[in-house]
Amino acid sequence: MLRLEGKKTVVVGGGKVAERKVTGLLGTGSHITVISPNATDELKRLASCGMIGWLEKSFSKEDIEGAFLIFAATNNTELNQFIKMAASDQQLVTIADDPEGSDFHVPSHIQRGRLSIAVSTGGASPTLARQIREQLEQQFDEGFEDYLEFLFSARQRVLKEVKDGSRKRKILSAIASREFLNSPNREADFFRLLHNKRK
Repeated sequence: MLRLEGKKTVVVGGGKVAERKVTGLLGTGSHITVISPNATDELKRLASCGMIGWLEKSFSKEDIEGAFLIFAATNNTELNQFIKMAASDQQLVTIADDPEGSDFHVPSHIQRGRLSIAVSTGGASPTLARQIREQLEQQFDEGFEDYLEFLFSARQRVLKEVKDGSRKRKILSAIASREFLNSPNREADFFRLLHNKRK
């Protein structure tokens, strides 16, 4: 997991694979540029909306200058390898058709507010990673967003107000239980727990 806010990210390629890479980068705060003479309709739409940059050209070495992450996502194996060789040692490159030669893999990912779950098969089967992600999306539904916000604020209060280490651990363990996840009166339950533990 990388913080990409303000970082330059280059995706070389304009097909469906490149589109998936770009879609996964949206919302990271990175400056995304696509390098390709052609692009899918969705990539064109994102470029026209100003959400990404699109250089409508063939790849050249200068295109990746200053890039933090580089995605070699063309349908040309030789070009993908050339992109990798053109990168400096300080740049991270992933190659769509060469997971073993890549510096990093992009996991299948779900986000539920503060909860972030990533699934990776190390490039063995993105399809399986996606299937597992879909199962996790059902297990960790949208209700976890509010629950994580509750846990965050409750933890801050416990750390500030409870001095005894043993009591602190018991409260933090209790609020991380399924009982609290499913409670319709979570805040009131927490207040009682915190009050009882102070006695």
